[in-house]
Amino acid sequence: MAGHRSPSGRRAQTAAVVRDRAAHRAPSDGRHRVQVVAVAATLGVVAAGTAMTFLSGASAAAAPTPAVADTAGATPDPMLAASAGVLQPAERIRALTAPPSMLPVAYRSDGDDATERQVASVQKASRLAEQLAAVHAEQARIHGVIRAGGLDGWIAEALQVMGLPQRLAPGVKKIILAESGGNPRAINTWDSNAVRGTPSRGLMQTIPSTFATYVQPELADRPITDPVANITAGVRYMIDRYGTETVAAGGRSDGLGSYVGY
Repeated sequence: MAGHRSPSGRRAQTAAVVRDRAAHRAPSDGRHRVQVVAVAATLGVVAAGTAMTFLSGASAAAAPTPAVADTAGATPDPMLAASAGVLQPAERIRALTAPPSMLPVAYRSDGDDATERQVASVQKASRLAEQLAAVHAEQARIHGVIRAGGLDGWIAEALQVMGLPQRLAPGVKKIILAESGGNPRAINTWDSNAVRGTPSRGLMQTIPSTFATYVQPELADRPITDPVANITAGVRYMIDRYGTETVAAGGRSDGLGSYVGY
């Protein structure tokens, strides 16, 4: 019991510890509490301030230090102001580390390529179908002209047999009208050929030797006055002598544009 009453005893030591602990307790006024917090904040942001200084290329001290008021509205605490000065350049750090603008990137998948190929295939098939339809329509027209007979029908059939384009039909018709007037039985009795005893005959007014040489082979058994056979002989002769374009132009002509026989 005496030991507990002695100033140098255990009770005295316990009291001293209590007083020391009490001395480290935060006082009730807000000013000292802010100082403690400021010290901790300063120690905690040293690393961040160093990183900021490295990134920006300038010291933290170069940034302006704004005034900082404590919680009681009194004179700014130097320690808190210093920590605020260190933290101030955070805006510059955010500016440096801002992500770059995102730009659109063209992207194509295999599915897109497959779709494009499929569309192109469909378009090609459509064009081919249109061309085939046009060919069928032209063939139907030609067959109709041939069935109708007459001069246009004979010309259309002769060109078809020779495998020549129907675009030559107007030129062939012009030649026939100039040579025979469209009469398959026409005979020339007055030109030099008639004087020699080999008068020109038929729609294209061919002589027998010319007809025998130039008539379409599969029509060789037909007479010289056969409309289709006569046309093939006269057209093939003109193409051989003057070219296809002369036939397309409707035969030869003189300087005045008048027809010149072949």
